[in-house]
Amino acid sequence: MPTKIKSYAIATQMSADGIVEGYAATFDRTPDSYGDVIAKGAFARTLGEWHAKEGEGLSIPLLYAHNTDDALHNIGRVTEAHEDEKGLFVHAEFDADNPTAQYVRKLVAEGRLYQFSFAYAIRDAGEVQLNGRMAYELRDLDLYEVSLVQIPANQNAVVTGIKSDTAEVKAGRRNSKADADELRSIREWASNITNAIDGLLADEVDADEPDGGPDPDANSEEPDGAKGEEQKARETEELESAKKYAAAVLAATTTLTKE
Repeated sequence: MPTKIKSYAIATQMSADGIVEGYAATFDRTPDSYGDVIAKGAFARTLGEWHAKEGEGLSIPLLYAHNTDDALHNIGRVTEAHEDEKGLFVHAEFDADNPTAQYVRKLVAEGRLYQFSFAYAIRDAGEVQLNGRMAYELRDLDLYEVSLVQIPANQNAVVTGIKSDTAEVKAGRRNSKADADELRSIREWASNITNAIDGLLADEVDADEPDGGPDPDANSEEPDGAKGEEQKARETEELESAKKYAAAVLAATTTLTKE
C-alpha cells in the first residue's frame, strides 16, 4: 500500500510555550479536490496503536513538508492526537535544539505558515454517494506522520480546517489514488465533450431534414434561413464548452505523461 499525503488549509494556533495545535484532518462530508471524504473513526485504530507505542518512547513525528530524507526536517513530535466531532485534532511541540524546527516555529508564530498535512496509507475505503455525487470515503487509515506545509492545493481556508490535496510523499511521482482520481476527471470531461458534440451534430441533422419546402413567413435575412439567434447562441455555448473540456483533458493527460 503506497504512502499518501493529504493537506489542510487551516489556521494553526501556537501557545507561548511553542505547542502548535489544529486539525490535521476533518470529517467534512463535502468531497475534496480528489473526491475524498474521511469517515469518523478512520483514525481510531491507528491512534490506538500509536498510544500503545508511547510506552516504548515512540510518538507521531512532526515534519516539515513531509521531508523524510533530511533529519533536520523532523522538527518535533505530536504530543496529543484525538478524534472529535470535527476531525483529527493534534497538539505538537517543536524540537528546541533543531534550528530548522525553531525557524518553522517562527514562521508559524508570524502567521506565515498555517497548514497541516498528514501521511497515510489506506486500510479500508470505498465509494459512497453524497448529495448525488460519488465520493471516495476513507474509513480506516494508517497514520505515519503530521507535517506543517507551505501551500495546499485547496485555498478554501477556514479557522479550524478544510481538506486540500492528496499526493505521494516521494518527490517526483503521484500516488496511484491521485492518478485514478485524475483519470476519473478526464473521463468526466471527455463525456462532457461528447455530449456537447452530439448536441451540435443533432442540430446539423435537424437543419438538413426536409421540411416540406421553404416557409413563406421565414425571414430571408435570418442566418442560414432556419436557425434563429437563440439556436446559434446555444450552439456557440456548446462549442465553447467542448473546447474548454478538451483543453482540460489535454492539460491533465500532459501532466500524467510527464511522470
